[in-house]
Amino acid sequence: MIPFNKPYLTGKEAHYLYQAVYSGKISGNGLYTNKCQDFFENKYGFRKTLLTTSCTDALEMCAILLDIKEGDEIIMPSYTFVSTSNAFVLRGAVIRFADSCIHNPNINPELIEQLITPKTKAIVVVHYAGIACDMDVLMDIANRNNLFVVEDAAQAIDSFYKGNPLGSIGHLAAFSFHETKNIISGEGGMLVINDERFVERSEIIWEKGTNRAAFFRGDVDKYGWVDVGSSFLPAEIVSAFLYAQLENLEDIQRRRKKIWNYYYQNLKQLESEGKINLPLIPDYATNNGHMFYMVCNSLKERQKLIQHLRDNDILAVFHYLSLHKSSFYADKHDGRTLSECDRYADNLVRLPLFYELSDSNLQFIVNTILNYFK
Repeated sequence: MIPFNKPYLTGKEAHYLYQAVYSGKISGNGLYTNKCQDFFENKYGFRKTLLTTSCTDALEMCAILLDIKEGDEIIMPSYTFVSTSNAFVLRGAVIRFADSCIHNPNINPELIEQLITPKTKAIVVVHYAGIACDMDVLMDIANRNNLFVVEDAAQAIDSFYKGNPLGSIGHLAAFSFHETKNIISGEGGMLVINDERFVERSEIIWEKGTNRAAFFRGDVDKYGWVDVGSSFLPAEIVSAFLYAQLENLEDIQRRRKKIWNYYYQNLKQLESEGKINLPLIPDYATNNGHMFYMVCNSLKERQKLIQHLRDNDILAVFHYLSLHKSSFYADKHDGRTLSECDRYADNLVRLPLFYELSDSNLQFIVNTILNYFK
């Protein structure tokens, strides 16, 4: 079976894990945590970064930093992972789901302003498959309505909007290093703080509501409990693993993009024949090779295609189910039909994409898909 995903090891992970273990400090905020955070701040110009145990934790920190309270409203896409919504629901927020664009699963900015009420606090955008949302339009809406913008950049490492790194545009952003992402640490994530107002407090929340990090820097002579927070920072061994990946970012990205381009070039004839739709990369966006997906013309077609691939020892998968139709949120949704979101939920299929996917396996996958549609 050709798997859907296979975690890639660069070769330095075990070495850095060994160094971290024998350094005498394996709890968080040590040498490798700071190496990783410095990497992102220097390479992408993020104002401040904090590694977290997951992207979910980074999103939960966003909700705390924005002081989300019972009854506050958050606008976000319905076509996303549950963590995007959960982080704000945990603070008592009401989620106002927006539909996706016709040409890609990102939030449709034309539908946002009609959802804004006096209770709206923030817009959370998801850069699906690492392809940027139209951030100029979204930031304009937010600025005119005095709203915060959070970028769920879980899939968007090393991707750009008009030359600006994704995660650097909104007030806050969250990244994922889950084993299915381009750069991995098993589980792991990162909070990005672009707004100076949140820098100091973010570090306190990160350290369980204490000013412990400031104490260790020598900024204060003792530390104590000064705010709400939790244990969001990862162990040093997680950061050590991640740093080995970051050192090989360019090589990993080069291979993933090559695989993505092979899929696109060899499957675009099916799109011209009207049998599938392929990802659309807007002029303002770049492709980071995170995911290759196709959109079939019906749920039945997708089911048959996935089964055909499985019969040929290829594991392809579908993706998100519409959150507004979930058993948890269906009775809380305001009843609007989100047709594009539902179309992606029913028809989108993801193909295997990982660093060690061989050229021969890649060719076999493409030929199997072409033969199916013949």
